[in-house]
Amino acid sequence: ANSIGKMAQGLADDPLSTLYAAFAGPVLVAPAMNDKMWDHPAVQENIRTLKRRGVGLIEPEAGELACGTVGLGRLPEPPVLLDAVRKCLLRQSDLKGLHILVTAGPTREPIDPVRFITNRSSGKMGYAIARQARGRGAEVTLISGPTHLEPPIGVTLLNCQRAGEMGQLVLDHLPRCDVLVMTAAVGDFAPDTVYKEKIKKKGEETLLLSLHPTQDILKEVAKKKTGQLIMGFAAESENLLQSATEKLQRKQLDWIVANDISAPGIGFQSDSNQVTLIDRNLNVESLPLLTKMEIADLLLDRILGKLNER
Repeated sequence: ANSIGKMAQGLADDPLSTLYAAFAGPVLVAPAMNDKMWDHPAVQENIRTLKRRGVGLIEPEAGELACGTVGLGRLPEPPVLLDAVRKCLLRQSDLKGLHILVTAGPTREPIDPVRFITNRSSGKMGYAIARQARGRGAEVTLISGPTHLEPPIGVTLLNCQRAGEMGQLVLDHLPRCDVLVMTAAVGDFAPDTVYKEKIKKKGEETLLLSLHPTQDILKEVAKKKTGQLIMGFAAESENLLQSATEKLQRKQLDWIVANDISAPGIGFQSDSNQVTLIDRNLNVESLPLLTKMEIADLLLDRILGKLNER
């Protein structure tokens, strides 16, 4: 618990924490401790922090502990640890040679110099996919709307604001990529008029804004793709599977990742999510509640599996 806390807080006052702070490669943690200590909220928060940063966790097992009690906190047997290390090392290069294009975050459509239309997307899912794909050897281009996130190391970052800007960047880079992952929450509408000066009340009781649809990026991608695999996302508040399936078919996607934004504590701005993956053959895979880093690796596994079938 002490070492995990140091790693989570960025301390470097002993050989282990100093090595972790200076190491740029993959990291696995295999905690072993008293069961009550493992369940402590501070320890679990530190574990979540490390997982958000891409640190792999080898879960402790239940059994007899060093303190003499029986519970969850036992170090797994050596074959389990070796298997986890092997899988981790193999993943470091399994996407090598691929160029993955990722979109992330919201878009902003200006109303005047102060106000804009946007949504609650944090960009965390797209940044997680970009980070994990780069860590597994892929060349990654990340097209990002406005976020407060640190860009992943080694990723080509292209910033944009409006839906039209994001769409143009996607179409410009589509010919060079093998896979497009569209996690961005692109705004559906933009104001017809963008005011040059700040709109003031001036005693009016109402303000009417006329809106027009923004560019449908995935629709344009469907027209111009040349064999790339395309994964889209659908954030829905009702009829999750039906709405996601319709979008999958309408936009000619290889997969769609659907999540219910009405569920509390997950989705937008959260570090975790619970999603359903639907492929072009309408196979449905419902994933449990996972961190977005874990979801990112699972989605990349599915993409790699499809590429290996070709």
